[in-house]
Amino acid sequence: MTQPLLIYNTLTRQKELFKPLTPGRVGMYVCGPTVYGDAHLGHARPAITFDLLFRYLLHQGYKVRYVRNITDVGHLEHDADEGEDKIAKKARLEQVEPMEVAQYYTNRFHDAIAALGCLPPSIEPHASGHIMEQQQLVREIMQNGYAYESIGSIYFDVEKFDRDHHYGILSGRSLDNIKDASRELAGVGEKKNQADFALWKKAQPEHIMRWPSDWSDGFPGWHCECTAMGRKYLGDHFDIHGGGLDLVFPHHECEIAQAVASQGDQMVHYWMHNNMITIDGKKMGKSYNNFITLPQFFAGEHEKLTQPYSPMTIRFFILQAHYRSTVDFGNEALQAAEKGLQRLTDGWKNLQRILEGQKTKGQPQVEMKQVDELRQRCYDALNDDLNSPIVISTLFDVCRLVNTVIDHHASITAEVAQALSEVFSTFCFDILGLKEDSGAGNKAREEAFGQVVDMVLQQRQQAKADKNWALSDQIRDQLAELGFEVKDTKDGATWKLLK
Repeated sequence: MTQPLLIYNTLTRQKELFKPLTPGRVGMYVCGPTVYGDAHLGHARPAITFDLLFRYLLHQGYKVRYVRNITDVGHLEHDADEGEDKIAKKARLEQVEPMEVAQYYTNRFHDAIAALGCLPPSIEPHASGHIMEQQQLVREIMQNGYAYESIGSIYFDVEKFDRDHHYGILSGRSLDNIKDASRELAGVGEKKNQADFALWKKAQPEHIMRWPSDWSDGFPGWHCECTAMGRKYLGDHFDIHGGGLDLVFPHHECEIAQAVASQGDQMVHYWMHNNMITIDGKKMGKSYNNFITLPQFFAGEHEKLTQPYSPMTIRFFILQAHYRSTVDFGNEALQAAEKGLQRLTDGWKNLQRILEGQKTKGQPQVEMKQVDELRQRCYDALNDDLNSPIVISTLFDVCRLVNTVIDHHASITAEVAQALSEVFSTFCFDILGLKEDSGAGNKAREEAFGQVVDMVLQQRQQAKADKNWALSDQIRDQLAELGFEVKDTKDGATWKLLK
């Protein structure tokens, strides 16, 4: 049964009660990557944010169609209307086909995002596979008088649209502000107005990626793909459109204008945006050349990293902050996240020990009422605009409660322990998408674990040298009871943990 969910709507600048257009069903579109390089920490944040929303909507019983696109054409350098296509430029530099670049980095994006525990979207359309739909969108906008042709390219007439409707409704900008901000953009010579944006660009002779159209051999403008593909897979009106805060302007502002210009009203009910990942106080991004890719995080191979960080540590790091707050990268913050994740992992293991029949004793007794309160706190947090930090804080409270039982400062019945396990599993694993860490942090712990065993075996070796056979056998037997097999060889003792 669904519970009331409040989400912050960027369009209205307030939290609103979520009410899907079709009862029981949710249509959600999220802007995906432009695939010309490895995904970085900034890409991880929207992937994890909207994975959390996806998981929670599914948990609430909704049937969700989650669409996340792949931009493989049309995204020009510096997000302007001139310059090379980002993928085509990469292909030229590496002397390969553009689609080789797109496929290679799409595959790597999938691998990295899956490692972060993100569920795959329902549909993942590619811009290059929807040229016809984008051309149809351009035709509709032209037919309604909000676009014009210039030397084979088609531009959106922002000034005319602003007179009839309002351009800047999402970002809160006025047309005068936008004109001032766009004076330095190249390509103004082809436009009526500096603020106009490309719907279709005529390809220059050297441009590799091109398609025939009514106007020229060319390619669609960057903003067209999401409007066209969102409409194709979710309809003329759908519930949620998500992405990073940096997409509010110009990308999402242009999407709204395209929808209104083509069909008379905008398609999206709730606009949701996650805030930025910063590094040294500045937005992390490829355009700033200050990014750290996800593979670099996982391997620890970057000058700003003091160690590798596992995918689950990255996920925990992002979820421990509210999605609308800024998160600043730092090794200390990531190390704290690693420790926090380990606390949850240890708490879960202790809870399983209780469920497996470990006797509990002590006062007071954990009551079902406490479990119900913890469960409700998690729901209240998620229903308040996906407040994941409060959910994590509540899960730490679950761990503290479990530890009081393990330490015999409280007792718990099997029924209450099972209910507590269900709360932990539901919110930690199913909704937050966290799981036991098998990455970099665990490797470090396993290394320390092995060093401890080696130290014990050195003590056994010293006992043998001292002819203290009783102590030597005692150490061997105690290790065997703990699950270790110890073998004496001519080169010394070896050990392994039996499964």
